[in-house]
Amino acid sequence: MTYFIAFICVLGIAAGQILFKLSATSLQKSGNFFDPTTLLTLFSAFALYGITTIAWVWVLQKIELGKVYPLMALAFVLVPIGSHLFFGERFQPQYFLGVAIIITGIVFAVKA
Repeated sequence: MTYFIAFICVLGIAAGQILFKLSATSLQKSGNFFDPTTLLTLFSAFALYGITTIAWVWVLQKIELGKVYPLMALAFVLVPIGSHLFFGERFQPQYFLGVAIIITGIVFAVKA
């Protein structure tokens, strides 16, 4: 259960990054930091990061940092997937080799 919550934290961090990018895009379009869409998206990202941080502290009460922290590397996989889905960003083939290396590293680190 604790590793599941840790994974939810990683998803929250990744989603927060997508929200930060959405707020940056909104700011660029509106040219006004106080645009309601920009503020709503930005504060949603802040709220998600806050909730995720509280959950992460709970996880750290249950699991050693060195054992659970490698899961955070999943954000390096999830954020680009989100950027492709939400923003249409494209990746070179070597990116997928990098993703495979990251996932392999996570598996080795968590099982150690």
